[in-house]
Amino acid sequence: MKIKVINPNTTTSMTEKIGAVARSVASSETQIIVCNPEFGPAAIEGHYDEALSVVGVLDEIRRGEAEGMDGYVIACFGDPGLLAARELAKGPVLGIAEAAMHAASFVSTGFSIVTTLGRTRVIAQHLVDNYGMTKFCHKVRAIDLPVLNLETTDARTAILQECRLALEEDCCGAIVLGCGGMADLPTQLSQELGIPVIDGVSAAVKFVEALVGLGLGTSKVGDLAYPTSKSYLGMFR
Repeated sequence: MKIKVINPNTTTSMTEKIGAVARSVASSETQIIVCNPEFGPAAIEGHYDEALSVVGVLDEIRRGEAEGMDGYVIACFGDPGLLAARELAKGPVLGIAEAAMHAASFVSTGFSIVTTLGRTRVIAQHLVDNYGMTKFCHKVRAIDLPVLNLETTDARTAILQECRLALEEDCCGAIVLGCGGMADLPTQLSQELGIPVIDGVSAAVKFVEALVGLGLGTSKVGDLAYPTSKSYLGMFR
């Protein structure tokens, strides 16, 4: 089984971290191919960044179909271009926000999300609503640090502090980490907090493995059918 894990931003150090986490949870029979687009934003921190990242994500899906991938993970918590990617792909495509929220709903009756910048809480809340998770998600929280600062000790301390506040104030039974750059933190945070802390990269990889193992791919009937043939101009020609 071959799963392509796409970091939608262009920061290679984050791509490497995401790839290491994906490989650590994947079955020994699963080959993880990790990548980021050749063009796009260094970090995704708002609607504009997200919109610009989608073209690069779709380009990687297009390549993956030619390379014979069995499934895909979009490793950004905004799940940029998820439905468009499903139109292009034969196999399953999962976003890490959708995967993490569903995983949290399996192991708790309520969760809080801890993400990066405060402005991205709106995007996360839209996904909560779209994925039918409103009754499970108690609060979307932010540490107000840029995505590219997640490599520092201060970022980990801020995340832990916000998780503790979620436990004290939100009556939640699990924490969802709201950024692919936090993918290496859940085990340590779970041990310190004593509750499930869920990273969407790990959850999405395991869910894709399960779907492929069940012989399930993306439906090609209705709105997720392959895109209709037409002319494109400029860089899309």
